[in-house]
Amino acid sequence: MEREYRWVLAQADADPAVRVVVVTGAGRGFCAGADFEALGQLAGGAEYPSAATADGVGDGDAVTFEPGPFGHRFTFPLGMAKPVIAAVNGPAAGVGFVLMCFADIRFAAAGAKLTTSFARLGLPAEVGVSWVLSRLIGPAHAADLLFSSRVVLAEEAADMGLVNRVVPADELLPFTLDYARRMAAETSPSSLAVMKRQLWTDLLGDLDTAAQTAERELARMVTEPDFKEGAAAATEKRPPRFGG
Repeated sequence: MEREYRWVLAQADADPAVRVVVVTGAGRGFCAGADFEALGQLAGGAEYPSAATADGVGDGDAVTFEPGPFGHRFTFPLGMAKPVIAAVNGPAAGVGFVLMCFADIRFAAAGAKLTTSFARLGLPAEVGVSWVLSRLIGPAHAADLLFSSRVVLAEEAADMGLVNRVVPADELLPFTLDYARRMAAETSPSSLAVMKRQLWTDLLGDLDTAAQTAERELARMVTEPDFKEGAAAATEKRPPRFGG
């Protein structure tokens, strides 16, 4: 699934018709993490087995992302130009928890169960989740979830700030898709791409650098078509018609 996920998101990021990406689980769960039988093979010294690739899906191993902190196996969604929204429709554990954390926005079904699970398996905090989790909810909450590996419900996760909103299970996907469609229709794709880069890159730097970057982007973007369209739409009191 990891390779397929990487390939599908890369395709979406490269497609100008796609403005926002929504990720959810098939069935009643978001993602339960790695296969326990495969983990047993790893413990025996074997390589993690590669699953067959689904029809119509390319080779995720051939996908390359920009080198740097957002070019790794699971960190790459933060380096995409498009916003990624996770609709957490059920349990998210281990790598599934990681996938959720590396989305930009998270909505969850009421009662969804979430767990890091790594400490119960004798594993580290995988693929950078310690970095993103401590920035999403602070070191104290991150330590709680990582060290205890306890299961938390979506409601507690929302209180921590890990989940943006909790929605009744049968309303989660319609709510998320409506949110995504409104974002796609009402906001500038170039603005979203720049702000997403600022949001995550600024966490790696200092305030002075962030302010200088913002000034440079402002000077550039006020000359771009999206700003002209946004200003015209506001003046004419109509919805904006942003380009791709």
